[in-house]
Amino acid sequence: MTSSPPEPDAEELARLRGEIAALQGRLDGRRRRQFALLSLRRVAAAVFIMITAFALVASVVGVWAATTLLSTDRWVSTVAPLPKDPQIAAAVAEYSTTQLFEAIDVQQRIENVLPAQAAFVAGPITAQLRTQIRNTVENVMQSDQFQRVWIGLNTQVHSRVMDILEGKSPGVTVSQDKVEIDLLPLINQVLRQLSAQLPTLFGRQITLPDLSSGAIPDDLRARVQDALGVTLPANFAQFTVYDNGQLYAVQESVNAAKRYLAVFVAATIVLFLVSLLISPWRRRTLAQFGIWLVVAAVTVSAALRGTRNQLLEQLPEGVYRDGVAAAVTSIFSLLRTRGTQLIWIGAIIAVVCYLFGPGRGAVWLRRQVSRGAVAGWHATARAGRWLGTNAPGWTAAHLDVLRVGGLVVGGILALLLSSWTALLVIVIVLAVYEVAVTLVARAGSGAEPGSPTPSEAVSPPEPAPL
Repeated sequence: MTSSPPEPDAEELARLRGEIAALQGRLDGRRRRQFALLSLRRVAAAVFIMITAFALVASVVGVWAATTLLSTDRWVSTVAPLPKDPQIAAAVAEYSTTQLFEAIDVQQRIENVLPAQAAFVAGPITAQLRTQIRNTVENVMQSDQFQRVWIGLNTQVHSRVMDILEGKSPGVTVSQDKVEIDLLPLINQVLRQLSAQLPTLFGRQITLPDLSSGAIPDDLRARVQDALGVTLPANFAQFTVYDNGQLYAVQESVNAAKRYLAVFVAATIVLFLVSLLISPWRRRTLAQFGIWLVVAAVTVSAALRGTRNQLLEQLPEGVYRDGVAAAVTSIFSLLRTRGTQLIWIGAIIAVVCYLFGPGRGAVWLRRQVSRGAVAGWHATARAGRWLGTNAPGWTAAHLDVLRVGGLVVGGILALLLSSWTALLVIVIVLAVYEVAVTLVARAGSGAEPGSPTPSEAVSPPEPAPL
């Protein structure tokens, strides 16, 4: 007979229970700390990735501005096509015609040369003449000669703007300086053409310099005044780009952008890496990045569109507003393309991250794609085996049709694609195709090289009946 083990006393039992409770408490505390740390990492990663998305869009805008607006070569290449835009040409033609009519007072000149009894026709003649001059301005803007003038003018203006913004212009105080685009070279070319078309308009033959080479003389305004016999207003045919009170702020913005743009871009990359590093679920963080990238790109695009609309609302409706709208659209076309690309990139990242996640829809879709891929592989293998067995014989039986079909398709492509390169490619592909179908047909008929194909072979005569 064995004796039962002694029961622990109450003190020992209480001590053991206390130790177990303390261990359980420490374990619960560790779990709570881990959960709190996990929650903090998740929230921090979500906030950082949102900031990263907006910073990336801002970086794209900053890089575009630095490489387009602040670079003379890129700016000139951007605005070079503007005179050939119909809406821009119409706006500039209307403005230049108005300036020219105000400067030389065309109607008064017509009234002066008409007898008093015919003074009533001065108005209709002026209106008709205005239409002709406006058409002349548009024709001049569309010419290759003015294209060189336009490029030279923008190069000169942008270089001066950058010198002022960077503080390189001697003797210029930013509080009272202004920069203007002068359309006087355009009016000079128009006057030269009008002098040849309507020599009686000015009462005498005028002589003005030819600016087709793109070189603009410094005394152009004085020479135009002498030719017209009038004193031109100080702001004649000029668009103000920067005016007093605004230039200093723009100068500071340009200097800050040049100093901090590279740092801002680098900080955006670092913030993206930190977001992935601290994130407990990187796939989800990448999906959030894609979504926020779409939101940021749409938000910035909407803000830029609102600024554009606000600018256009300050202009009168009609040809001027349409011209400025066309110019803004052309200048910002590259930035708009970058915004669309960012939206697509963000959407693709978000969708891909979701499809690789544990969601019910993603799991079902992956399963269906896997089944479809397996079924497609088996179908392709069966089709390949069938083709390997039957294609040579079928090709041998239809060799003539295949040859003629290849020639017909090649002829149609040669008619549609008229370049010499396309014609050469068509000839090469057609030759390879004809050789390939011939070889396949011979393999199907079992003929030796050089022997006639089934379509070329002559059937043996049937034996005569007995």
